[in-house]
Amino acid sequence: MGKIKILIADDHAVVREGTRQILEQETDMTVVAEAGDGEEAVRLAGSFKPDVAIIDIAMPKLDGIQATRQIKALYPTIVVLILTAYDDDQFVFSFLEAGAAGYLLKSVRGRELVDAVRAVYAGESVLHPAIARKVLNRFVPTSGKPTRPEPLELLSAREVDVLKLATKGLRNEDIAKKLCLSLRTVQSHLSHIFNKLQVSSRTEAVVRALKEGWITLDDVP
Repeated sequence: MGKIKILIADDHAVVREGTRQILEQETDMTVVAEAGDGEEAVRLAGSFKPDVAIIDIAMPKLDGIQATRQIKALYPTIVVLILTAYDDDQFVFSFLEAGAAGYLLKSVRGRELVDAVRAVYAGESVLHPAIARKVLNRFVPTSGKPTRPEPLELLSAREVDVLKLATKGLRNEDIAKKLCLSLRTVQSHLSHIFNKLQVSSRTEAVVRALKEGWITLDDVP
């Protein structure tokens, strides 16, 4: 297996340097590029094709939300992990709508950041549990009823089961145990879900399911 290629985008050089030092202590990670503003982040994403882009909100020329939106539009396979000091709802929702796979605050410890990079790279969600219900309330249809095709028109019954357990925050290993499947089978189901929904992470898949009305209050912790 190759190393996880990472792009760091933050307008503070000391933050970029510190983040690089933390990540490059891991044998399975390498920082391929650093950007000091949003425009540079988009350009370097195209040049280096990282697996994961770690992006801050407040950056010159192009803010993190716009940079995320452009990166996901141009290079949809790049997974975006937000690392910021801002926890306002408006930023969280804007980033999720832009296609971010995870949202962390800069108060996290180095080990949490490393674990988060591995998680989003594996297609798992990195969202603080406290915002789960806020996310639900933000994205569910106002009528409370599905406005698009039922999930079974796009996903198999087993894929729906996997998606609902992913929504509950279960890790791939836990989903496998719950459904009596192998870990590889769960990963395969998630890959098929991502392809069918045209997303690159379980966070994006869950947001899509919320918007479509496929997920109810019972599916969220």
